[in-house]
Amino acid sequence: MPKYIEINCKTACNRINSDFLPFNWDLNIYRGCEHKCQYCFAVYSHKYMESNNFFDEIYVKKNIVECFEKQISSKRWKRTTVNIGGVTDSYQPAEKQYKIMPEILKLCIKYKVPVSLSTKSNLILRDFDLFEELATLVPVDIACTITTVNENIRKLLEPNASSIKDRFNNLKEFSKTNVNTGIFIMPIIPEINDSYENLSTLFKTAKENKVNYAITSILNLRGETKTNFLNFVKDKLPHLYNKIKAHYKYAYADTAYKKHLYGILNKIEKMYPLKEKEIVYPACEENDNQLSLF
Repeated sequence: MPKYIEINCKTACNRINSDFLPFNWDLNIYRGCEHKCQYCFAVYSHKYMESNNFFDEIYVKKNIVECFEKQISSKRWKRTTVNIGGVTDSYQPAEKQYKIMPEILKLCIKYKVPVSLSTKSNLILRDFDLFEELATLVPVDIACTITTVNENIRKLLEPNASSIKDRFNNLKEFSKTNVNTGIFIMPIIPEINDSYENLSTLFKTAKENKVNYAITSILNLRGETKTNFLNFVKDKLPHLYNKIKAHYKYAYADTAYKKHLYGILNKIEKMYPLKEKEIVYPACEENDNQLSLF
């Protein structure tokens, strides 16, 4: 059983300076994640908590709701998009107990804060009504990370996350609202989930569920992530260990592999083009001129 450790935070939203992301603020309710995704890029972050158990020691920011309201109610706050859970999933199992997300969403409704969120959990449907209401006021973007159509592979890679079927159901339900829905096919892992059959089926199923966009990315292996992932492959998929390791002499997959894969993805994306949702929002109030659309 994971251990929950309650802590206080000084601020709720951390600023992100990036020219590649459609948001500049990130909010993470939890540090550590119970989903236990073997490729997780964030395992390094626990060293700041003097812990090496990212999957089983979950730090809960018990005062984050109060900090969030203080931040977004400030006159200095510009109503830009807040990305929720960029490092750890806000709907991981701990959320069943702590129920922090509904309070965060109520504040987003109160102060009309645009939201971007990604998850691997069907617990998000618990808060369906709050997302639906928020999406009538401001842009709301919800994505589900789905990297394979093979449930056995999913259970190996992401043992404590929701099923593939449940995640597609999340997107199907939110497609009925003003929410902009997306699928994150990331990471694509050489030799494991990079087949044409898998990738094309993901795009096809996304289109059938009226998903608005897809983002793909190849696995990167840096620092603790590389050690953790290669140890996992050696233990659970030993027949693939040498092949995968050969692609990662450095942190990124080799150039020839990336060129080949992106060629396949370009063909698939043309076969199953996804359509952006057109949404008209209510007229902004005078003090709402900083509304950020993404």
